[in-house]
Amino acid sequence: MTETPFPYKLYLVTDQQACLGRDFFWVLEEALKGGVDLVQLREKELSKEAFLNKAHKVKSLCDRYKVPLVINDSLEVAKEVAAHGVHIGQSDSSMKGAKAFLGEEFPVGLSLERMDELTAKEADLGWYYGVSPVFSTPTKPDTRFEWGLGGLRDLRNATAKPLVAIGNINALNAAEVIRAGADCLAVVSAICSAESPAKAAEKFRNEIEKVK
Repeated sequence: MTETPFPYKLYLVTDQQACLGRDFFWVLEEALKGGVDLVQLREKELSKEAFLNKAHKVKSLCDRYKVPLVINDSLEVAKEVAAHGVHIGQSDSSMKGAKAFLGEEFPVGLSLERMDELTAKEADLGWYYGVSPVFSTPTKPDTRFEWGLGGLRDLRNATAKPLVAIGNINALNAAEVIRAGADCLAVVSAICSAESPAKAAEKFRNEIEKVK
């Protein structure tokens, strides 16, 4: 299996609630204008049909900006909308199950919530590792562990795979998270809830470019 390139720096993970009642697609398009270069559609509450309909609209918008779309959890939706990738957590489908359904070369990102998950069976099949959470966050209230910057450095030293840092990432800590070893920052509310999602994304890009 060949490794799929991962040139991305700023990864928007969508959250309808974090849009604070504003139009979801307006928020997404503003974030794309601001420099987000990878989007994950995460929908925990929608039915499969509603998730699929939304995914088609998000894919169309992402295509317009030439930004790849990753689907969270749902292998079926990822396949049906011809997404660029899928992201799974430790309690979702197995890596091999995802590859069997979507194809061996289909990019599958994997969340790592503890260091021992790095050496678990099939973890090496991950396209990238979502380091979750770097800092605990209200958007994931079931968190029992946070990596912190020290844990992120340890993980960086333990693997050459791309690391996507998620969990309470904001413009103030963005540079230090990159310096600790992240290749890419995944952001939810700091962009979705910002008064100007475009300006918020642009600020993240500027912080990332200071380090890269």
